[in-house]
Amino acid sequence: MPDAGRLAGLAATFQHPGVAAAYRHRPPYPAEVFDVLTGLITGEPRWVLDLGAGEGALARPLAARPGQVDRVDAVEISAAMIETGRRRPGGDSARLRWLAGAAETVPLPGRYALVTAGASLHWMDWALVLRRAGQAMTPGAKLAIVELSYGRLPWHDELQKIIARHSRATGYDPDFSLPRELARRGLLRLDGQHRTAPVVFRQRPEDYLEQFHSTSSLARELMPPAEAARFGAAVLAAVRDHERDGLLDLPVTTDLTWGRPSA
Repeated sequence: MPDAGRLAGLAATFQHPGVAAAYRHRPPYPAEVFDVLTGLITGEPRWVLDLGAGEGALARPLAARPGQVDRVDAVEISAAMIETGRRRPGGDSARLRWLAGAAETVPLPGRYALVTAGASLHWMDWALVLRRAGQAMTPGAKLAIVELSYGRLPWHDELQKIIARHSRATGYDPDFSLPRELARRGLLRLDGQHRTAPVVFRQRPEDYLEQFHSTSSLARELMPPAEAARFGAAVLAAVRDHERDGLLDLPVTTDLTWGRPSA
């Protein structure tokens, strides 16, 4: 993994309005994800803390489950992400509260029966954030790490070469597992895991390309215009022979791993 300074620099990319806007091209989490998450809630009050909420891909659907979730506190450091999230479906729900600030320092005004993190803990001070989360959790509450993937697409090998040429992230390890690393460091006691069934998400190639620009390492804001154009042309060429009726079939799966921060 990159060092702490490099991580901080990449994390700052999420504050660009263009990166936040590109989030709408990411596939949504399958409904099964929210069935699993709400099934983990056993305590009262049924409050959820979402760490690094982005534009609310987890927080907004969770807040839309009355009877299962009473309130969601969505912690997000990027003002652009919060503004984008407020405009997305469910972003203005009375059960959803946006907490602007870093997960390491923002006040946590509740006792939470579930804590979630969707592709966000990578960018945080693991020991500090997990300690703060543990202190804010109800007895028996779980912290769930949610990781969405496409699996191995037909154009996987060519795509990895393209990403390697343009990514601002160094030392990328495709086999790295954050839950496993947290457990190895003694920061998280793992209690369970679940992989959702594949759900096909159909998307235009141009929109599939755009979702790469919602990531910290491939954001358009980090590339000179000529490089962004080369990257886009290479990705579109890689998927061209796999379109069906002008769309790509993307089998989306999600890995959920949950446990309890170590004391």
